[in-house]
Amino acid sequence: MPKQPKSGNSEENCQARPGYNTAHEDATQETAAQLLCARIVEVEAYIGAHDLASHSSRGITPRTATMYGPPGFAYVYLIYGMHHCMNVVTEQEGHGAAVLLRAVEPLAHVDGNTRGPGLLCRAMAIDKRLNGHDLLSDDFFIAEADKPEEFSIVTSPRIGVAYAGDWAEAQLRFHIDGNPFISRK
Repeated sequence: MPKQPKSGNSEENCQARPGYNTAHEDATQETAAQLLCARIVEVEAYIGAHDLASHSSRGITPRTATMYGPPGFAYVYLIYGMHHCMNVVTEQEGHGAAVLLRAVEPLAHVDGNTRGPGLLCRAMAIDKRLNGHDLLSDDFFIAEADKPEEFSIVTSPRIGVAYAGDWAEAQLRFHIDGNPFISRK
């Protein structure tokens, strides 16, 4: 899989991400290293400090510093004290924009439910240790599929951002039409 860094407009990155693969090499004391691979099937764009659903709308904090940049790095954080979520930082340093991975389709060595950002992180062993990790590395990366498939992208409002006023209805969620691994219709 050729690795593909993407920088620039987060919304355009969202439309390009479904169909790409993500991989993480995981090794524990009990198991040898395995490359966990999955196809990205659902993402959401968080487009900067003016987007009230984005963590960056609260400014730079210890939690959000990675989101501000440079592009091509993982922004991994904990929600509700128990679920990790993984984003790809997408825009120039200082902008605070990222693409959230919402769901993936398992391809190799991925066990468990991957229909939701916390579930996919658990299944792919993604946690805060990977916050700030270069997504062009050999052990955690996003790459174009070896054999890209034809599919349609569906847009809809993001999930779980009702608090964000008008931004709650922004069409910034993108998923592969008909894919059985999306988090919800």
